[in-house]
Amino acid sequence: MTKNVSEIYPVTLTFLPDDFIWPESVETGLLDGGEPLPVKSAPFINDLAAVEQAKYRIGLDHDELIGEVERLTVNPVLELIKVNWSGLPDLLGGSMVEPKQQEGIVLVYRKQGEEGLRIEQATGHDLLALKIVAEKRDRRAVAAEGETSVSQIDAILYEAKRKGLIFSPSSRITRISEVRREEQVDEPYNRAEVFTLQWHLTQKCDLHCKHCYDRSTREEMSLEQALSVLDRLYEFCEQNHVRGQVSFTGGNPILYPHFQEVYRQAVTRGFLTAILGNPVSGKCLDEIVSMQRPEYFQVSLEGLAAHNDYIRGEGHFDRVMAFLDRLEEVGVYRMVMLTLTRDNMGDVFRLTESLRDKVDLFNFNRLASVGEGAALKTVPFKEYQSFLVEYRQKAADNPIMGCKDNLFNILQERDNAPLTGGCTGFGCGAAFNFVSLLPDGEVHACRKFPSFIGNLFDKSLSAIYEGVQAGKYRTGSASCEGCRIRHCCGGCPAVNYGLGNDIFTTVDPYCFIGQPDN
Repeated sequence: MTKNVSEIYPVTLTFLPDDFIWPESVETGLLDGGEPLPVKSAPFINDLAAVEQAKYRIGLDHDELIGEVERLTVNPVLELIKVNWSGLPDLLGGSMVEPKQQEGIVLVYRKQGEEGLRIEQATGHDLLALKIVAEKRDRRAVAAEGETSVSQIDAILYEAKRKGLIFSPSSRITRISEVRREEQVDEPYNRAEVFTLQWHLTQKCDLHCKHCYDRSTREEMSLEQALSVLDRLYEFCEQNHVRGQVSFTGGNPILYPHFQEVYRQAVTRGFLTAILGNPVSGKCLDEIVSMQRPEYFQVSLEGLAAHNDYIRGEGHFDRVMAFLDRLEEVGVYRMVMLTLTRDNMGDVFRLTESLRDKVDLFNFNRLASVGEGAALKTVPFKEYQSFLVEYRQKAADNPIMGCKDNLFNILQERDNAPLTGGCTGFGCGAAFNFVSLLPDGEVHACRKFPSFIGNLFDKSLSAIYEGVQAGKYRTGSASCEGCRIRHCCGGCPAVNYGLGNDIFTTVDPYCFIGQPDN
């Protein structure tokens, strides 16, 4: 036996008799027309040898796999081996399994950034993803043929990308200019893979909260106009190589007369969906889930029952608590948001404890003194740092407590702990990984304060996103320039605006970076 054979087929050899003489015709590979190996000792041996040969061949290629791609591309260092036995990847991985007779495909490939090889039994989803990419199929056509949603096809492609079977173009939603691409640092916080349209479908609301930031009347879109919005978002996401998410809100989005159809059409186009609103009927929730289970359903509580109902109306607290149970029944991720004021700071920790087994995630935003919210008392500056410290301590024992406020990262850095994504996963994401669309077509960088960047009925979403004004919001305050945690912070422009400051020149007044502990 030559050294070459033992290098190519180390596992295969363990299933052959000690006195077996390797035929010369298969010395360099069974797939080159050589004689099959004897199957008495192991009927799967020829399939096993074929996979080992592919492994050896791919292992000889040590060059970088591929550079930036223009479109979805199959991994060039990937081989598909047709086999008649399952369990072969496990055998090659060292597991003592008994292969079963079953036709299938084994994938042998190198993943970008990994030194070793991957050997896996191909799933149906793997093969579908490879077929879509290799044949340059339109995702919508594939979804229609398979009587499924574009979202499901996108999820299959995303998983294939994650595994390294296919490569996709890099997202163009980035804070770094084209000129500085080679200087990118903290990449996870500078490039977004999902772009969210926070769509305020209507100003109508069944509540009248005391901190509402906008009770103005705005003309609602017709169904035709709303569907054109979805088409524009689809085009924007395709151009920028990102997944799109539509977060439906309002007012109460359910009160928009065409909500069900717009939700269905968003699903048809492959968008992730979420709802930020008030409790809905069981029938309405079931209809939503039947179309596509939202990524989350966010409702609001402003403290324990007494304070919450003072802010949001009598009986609201109990309705939300009952609705949270209903969300759990249908398997929807449950989020609760609180607007933090001076008057409900004392309720937060008792509320989060009562919600421990009722929600999946609890977060808070500081009050932005905008609209009717200007009449409420803001969080005291001097108490905020100590509140965050205590909140973070309690969050270590209560997994539902999210640290959304960007200023938590000051404490994280101070303790040499990993930084978090803050408000949107990228610090302040205003006009970066999300924009807000109002019922009349106005687009704002953030809904919590006036931040107009264009009107979707006057310009394309791309033109608005790439406009000068949107760029100003992405850049943020000049006072934050050079800050070591700017990439995942930026403070809260809405809070800054509500306190009468110029958000492009001043720092978030609650920022305590560089200040002593208190």
